[in-house]
Amino acid sequence: MSRYSEDEIIARVFAPIAGAAALGLKDDAALLAPEGAPLVVTTDTVVAGVHFFADDAPALIAKKALRVNLSDLAAKGAEPIGFLLGLALPGDWTNDWLDAFAAGLAEDARAYRAPLIGGDTGATPGPLTISITALGRAPRFVPRTGARPGDAIFVSGPIGDAALGLAVRRDPALAARLPAEARDHLIGRYLLPKPRLDLAPWLAANASAAMDISDGLAGDLAKLCRASGVSAMVDLPAVPLSAAAREAIAIEPALFETAMTGGDDYEILIAAGPDAAPPAPAGRIGEIAAGKAPPIFLDAQGKPAFFKKLSFQHF
Repeated sequence: MSRYSEDEIIARVFAPIAGAAALGLKDDAALLAPEGAPLVVTTDTVVAGVHFFADDAPALIAKKALRVNLSDLAAKGAEPIGFLLGLALPGDWTNDWLDAFAAGLAEDARAYRAPLIGGDTGATPGPLTISITALGRAPRFVPRTGARPGDAIFVSGPIGDAALGLAVRRDPALAARLPAEARDHLIGRYLLPKPRLDLAPWLAANASAAMDISDGLAGDLAKLCRASGVSAMVDLPAVPLSAAAREAIAIEPALFETAMTGGDDYEILIAAGPDAAPPAPAGRIGEIAAGKAPPIFLDAQGKPAFFKKLSFQHF
């Protein structure tokens, strides 16, 4: 018997033992309901060699670890109120490394008004592992399960930069063919995502469903559709690409699939009523459809496009 996939681990192993606040583990956050605004809780773990390179600057590692969690809060329409830090350090850590890590974490904690409120540290024989649990409040929790046929599909910004940045980091030949400005832009988007907390109020007021794009646009849309019991049609030429991404794809056309299915964008995937005016700079890329078939992606000729895999999977 083959091992469970990442989605199967969540659905078959952990969902049956989750409490009501976990929403069936169909979302990226839990929903607690004390008096006042709902309390939104999310957690993400980042591991050296999987989510970042071990020799990345410690301040950037810290910021990425926090920002991927803040991105989940943003997608739920929540404003951050604080976070817990779990830090497992390998044997070669140094005071200088830890001081730089803490400085980067503190800078973002101040910038995003998300103070550290607790956590734990420990040693590990394996790679550096950082787990952050972020807490926020939302006037209305935006679920992954609320998309309805006829809803418009929006994305909050350019897609694929981070996945292409990773490809550039891994492929010196590709990096050498790109202009320096494009190369630096793509790598920067991989190293340092930008959580779209500026959109949280609009999402809470307008979105029927949303999630951040952490594992790739194509796969994350499929997840949102499965959770909502709907299908979707996406116009691929409408998906926004940065100038740097277009330069990379012009050099190597196969990178278009990487851009559509690769992870680490941390833009927001949004389903909202067809008359909703998207917040700048979000753009409309398709429509939610009735049925439970996988999303259909249409190319420039209006023909279905197929990808080898829809998104990044850990297992």
